[in-house]
Amino acid sequence: MDNRLDAFEKMLSAVIQKYGETSEKLDALKAQGKNKTAAFRELLGDKLTCRYILSLYEQYGLIEKNSFKERSE
Repeated sequence: MDNRLDAFEKMLSAVIQKYGETSEKLDALKAQGKNKTAAFRELLGDKLTCRYILSLYEQYGLIEKNSFKERSE
């Protein structure tokens, strides 16, 4: 059971980290006016996927609502 919990915590940390990194990259591209590029759209898809995963964790009570925002900064 501990291995499963450890795996969950690692996955959660990875998703939170990816969400934060992706947000930063999107902000940088926006600042450069590159918000219609393929790279921007790919990153946006990644961010939305991470957000969806985090919302499932919230929905099932595995993390508190919006708790990932503090952890990703």
